[in-house]
Amino acid sequence: MSRRTIVWLVAVFTMIFAFTSVSYAVTLLKPGKALKQVLGKKAEIVVETHRLKGELLDRIKGKLGGALVQFQEGSESAKVRSKTKIDFHFATKDGKKTAVAIFDEQSGKWGPVKYLIGLNLDGSVKRVVVLSYSEKRGRPIARKSFLGQYKGKNSKSEMTVGKDITGISGATISSKATTFAVNKVIVIYEEVYLNK
Repeated sequence: MSRRTIVWLVAVFTMIFAFTSVSYAVTLLKPGKALKQVLGKKAEIVVETHRLKGELLDRIKGKLGGALVQFQEGSESAKVRSKTKIDFHFATKDGKKTAVAIFDEQSGKWGPVKYLIGLNLDGSVKRVVVLSYSEKRGRPIARKSFLGQYKGKNSKSEMTVGKDITGISGATISSKATTFAVNKVIVIYEEVYLNK
């Protein structure tokens, strides 16, 4: 091989490596469309906002291991901020609440992952969707086959990645972030509305 060919091949492989090592922010759903998927296309949505503070916040954090954002070694946890203002999006029919959905954001390996977690009024999971992520290999966490594992889970359910939840190979941090987000939403809803 000539020197010119070798230089050209090195340049090509360097560009390929640089391109594949970059993570991209991918938006899968806008909030309005996500709400329709989780709560139903015809649902009337009423938003109730609560600020988590004082003893309520302390109880919630205690049940979540001390924080509203999960820190994982090797993740971009610093890019996700803890929010204490929570919007509860209630689906209503004939003036009665039928389900609730809460947006959450947790840290994936390369950046934030945004979720919408829908719950039945008893606090069990109705549906989970991923709105966006910043990942190299994160797409599988948005698949129904992965997210469907959470359906029906509640505060008494075991939810441990690798044990009760089958994680995504190569996306362990994002799998754990999803599990934390689901658990967090259940805990917040129960503490605010069910007094559990």
